[in-house]
Amino acid sequence: MFPGQASQYVGMGRDLHDRYPQIRTLYRQAREIIGADIAGVSFEGPAETLKQTNYTQLAILVHSVAVASLLNEQGIHPDYVAGHSVGEYAALVAAGSLGFEESVRLVRLRSELMHEAGQIQPGTMAAVIGLSPREIDEVCRSASAEGEPVQPANFNSPAQTVIAGAVPAVERAMDGARGAGAKRVVPLKVSGAFHSELMEHARQGLAEAIEKAPIARAETPVVANVTARAVTEADDIRRLLIDQLTSPVRWAESMQTLADHGVDTVVEAGPGSVLAGLMKRMHRGVNILKADKLEDVAAVAETLGQPALER
Repeated sequence: MFPGQASQYVGMGRDLHDRYPQIRTLYRQAREIIGADIAGVSFEGPAETLKQTNYTQLAILVHSVAVASLLNEQGIHPDYVAGHSVGEYAALVAAGSLGFEESVRLVRLRSELMHEAGQIQPGTMAAVIGLSPREIDEVCRSASAEGEPVQPANFNSPAQTVIAGAVPAVERAMDGARGAGAKRVVPLKVSGAFHSELMEHARQGLAEAIEKAPIARAETPVVANVTARAVTEADDIRRLLIDQLTSPVRWAESMQTLADHGVDTVVEAGPGSVLAGLMKRMHRGVNILKADKLEDVAAVAETLGQPALER
């Protein structure tokens, strides 16, 4: 499992970079492609800079791919991969569908277009805890108005959904969610209404690049955000990557798909532990491992019966 935006923290990836030359190569390649020092921002911050979409998405991508590459070198190969929002790009790299350098180019464009879309059609997001997806749908329908949409953006768990849309509509939906009995309603500090129809500008801009990108058939099935189903064919992957920008991330369903396929062990590869926490609450019988820092990666290698990484 590969995390998405909001999992970043200052210092992420530094220990991996300092220990392994192949990881330093990944950061160098990213810098050469985008002309910005992702390593410096990841390791030193400041936090406000790292929170900027154009840095956040790339920092998470590089860190996640670095972790996955180290696990791969230890002979740890997943049966399925899944990534939350921008994490889907790291998942595709791990699945052999997308090359690392191409993933950097696409994520750079994606982050730029998402920022632009937020400027063209300002929007915001909020997390709602304690209502079912059906209740969230009803709240959003009631709060939407002509020119002011709001919709579910991330179905993170059966009791946690993020909504996105025009600022007035999200504010109405927040009030509606409280009235419907939500336990908590938390406004999010974001630069746009991600995974909503207000990202149409970004979707159109990214579609052309994705259609031209060298995307191959996935060697490992990828559980897609848009459908929560496992896909391998290149044409399906392209279509779903494009649709992802304006469609909700069906993460809870994606995790159920993994469970339905008999997955009994998952590894969150990348910064933070957001996805591990969600999975733990949804599927208590699944063995959940975290691979972020150097010691985490080594522990995962040992737990899964592979030779330990040099510490």
